Amino acid sequence: MTPTDGEQTVIAAAQHIVRALGTNKNLTDDMRKILEDLDTRLSTMTLESKNERGRVSDIEELLNSVQEKVMSWESDESMIWDSDPEAASEYLMAVDEVRKLTESLGSLHLDENGDESKLLRQAHVVLQIAMARLEEEFSYILAQNKQCFEPEHMSFRSCEMELPDEDSTISVEEDPGDDSLRRDSSSRSWEEFIRDLVHPDVLPDLKGIADVMFKSNYDQECCQAYISTRKDALDEFLFILEVEKLSIEEVLRMDWSNLNVRIKKWMRAMKIFMRVYLPSEKRLCDQIFGEMDPTNLICFVETSKSSVLQLLNFGEAIALGPRQPEKLFRFLDIYEVVSDLIPDIEALYPDGFGSTVRMECHEVLKRLGDSVRGTYHVFENAVESNISTIPFAGGGVHHLTKYVMNYIKTLTDYSDTLNVLLEDHGWEDPVSQSSLMDPVEEEENENESFADIITPMGHHLRSVTSILESNLDGKSRLYRDGSLQQIFLMNNIYYMVQKVKNSELRAFFGDRWIRQHNGKFQAHAINYERATWISILALLRDDGLSNPGSNSVSKTLLKERFKSFNLAFEDVYKSQTSWLIPDSQLREDLRISLSLRVIQAYRMFMGRHANQLDSRNSERYIKYSADDLENYLLDLFEGSPRSLQKR
Repeated sequence: MTPTDGEQTVIAAAQHIVRALGTNKNLTDDMRKILEDLDTRLSTMTLESKNERGRVSDIEELLNSVQEKVMSWESDESMIWDSDPEAASEYLMAVDEVRKLTESLGSLHLDENGDESKLLRQAHVVLQIAMARLEEEFSYILAQNKQCFEPEHMSFRSCEMELPDEDSTISVEEDPGDDSLRRDSSSRSWEEFIRDLVHPDVLPDLKGIADVMFKSNYDQECCQAYISTRKDALDEFLFILEVEKLSIEEVLRMDWSNLNVRIKKWMRAMKIFMRVYLPSEKRLCDQIFGEMDPTNLICFVETSKSSVLQLLNFGEAIALGPRQPEKLFRFLDIYEVVSDLIPDIEALYPDGFGSTVRMECHEVLKRLGDSVRGTYHVFENAVESNISTIPFAGGGVHHLTKYVMNYIKTLTDYSDTLNVLLEDHGWEDPVSQSSLMDPVEEEENENESFADIITPMGHHLRSVTSILESNLDGKSRLYRDGSLQQIFLMNNIYYMVQKVKNSELRAFFGDRWIRQHNGKFQAHAINYERATWISILALLRDDGLSNPGSNSVSKTLLKERFKSFNLAFEDVYKSQTSWLIPDSQLREDLRISLSLRVIQAYRMFMGRHANQLDSRNSERYIKYSADDLENYLLDLFEGSPRSLQKR
């Protein structure tokens, strides 16, 4: 502790007394030794006092010098780092000198009213002014030297495919889109896309300012300046990505067409923001605060957290929205985007400081998964509850069949995701498979375990086709004509088989399912032939043509047979030309089968009995040749009603 002026006077007087006593000749050697030591100590205290006064003078001179440099910029409206680089360097050195002075003076036990205490208070004032200026300069350099990159220049695919928007959940006739949304399949490393968000030339300046502020215990002010400035930059980039700040209520009130567009923009923004912009932001934090761990991580988390939660908030709003079948593909797209980004988010936000973001991301993913499962079950229920009150015109392929098969075909694009989401949520076929099988197939089913070869998604796809078949069976009963019932079922099951055979669905249904359903539509074709033609072909048999008690053919009965056949064939022609078999191959196969049975029987009947009629009357009863009938059969199942009389 440095003696005060009063204390110095006392020391001088004491030293004078000690020296006077030392001249006494009567003192012993020990007493003389004690007085000499005391004189030495008093001399040392006097010398220290003189040195301390010199040191205070030096400190005061240095403080005044650096204060002048600091204060010279307070009246200057220009920014220091916009001026000569040497001036910026000198300013930073001056501030560091103030910091050292405060540390040096602060380490001493000073008298509150002493000169050193006054210098310490002065140094603190200068340091506070300098820190405020450095904070301003720090924010200015960050803001003025930020570098934004245009996302259009990055190799991210933007998916523009629109799924049909229908008022009804079951009304789509054509494919929902073979080119439906895909995940980004770029094989390039994401590190290649990291950008410099601030010009590299100013990084040493930013790091230098941060170092001085941290050493001066103004680390919170420095971090706050960084966080505030970079938050603005992140908000600006989200604006460039066309991401709006929307509340959950605003998203839920949005119509689907508008929301669909925003979802596509959101998915693209999520990929770019999470895999490019945030890693770039984290690198910037490391470049400026890298040696001040964990400050770099804290600054990154605080800078980016609100933007990330804003993006996740949109995903949560989607998960809370109504579950409608036409929205399932978008829900799956969003789920896959978030799921694919989980590793990136966990790498950016480790446990501890980033736990809030990690937890929110996993929670949103869980809600999206629940939404996907719920929407799929809504789809199944919609298929089951689709009730018709009038028969489908022409017995063609029903809109429901097209919708369901094209819908599940598109779902195969998401097989990995659906296998995960549907795995632990049970499966039960609403329509017993065995009830739709013949005994041979049922025995085959007993010898083969579905669970060993069919994925969870495969179970659910089979389930919904079973529901569809049951629904179609109910719709077929709306037809009064039993033959048309068989045509309707044949058309629809054939359509299902072709969709499975010629698409990725085959892997989920398997060849045995295809064989079973090939047998089904062929059985319906046979049932049609029986229902329509057995009674007609019976007219071309010889049974009942002989006269009673004689083996000769009755001409009267023969004429009635030809007449009845003509009427029956004309009736079939008139009605079944309006029936429709959309698939050309199926239509041709059925026509060939009819020709083999009907035309062959007609030729043989004609060959046996045509010459038994008088030539004058034969044209009245034999109206059509076999070739005529064969040509007429080609008009069947075109969906355009015709009449033989008009022809």
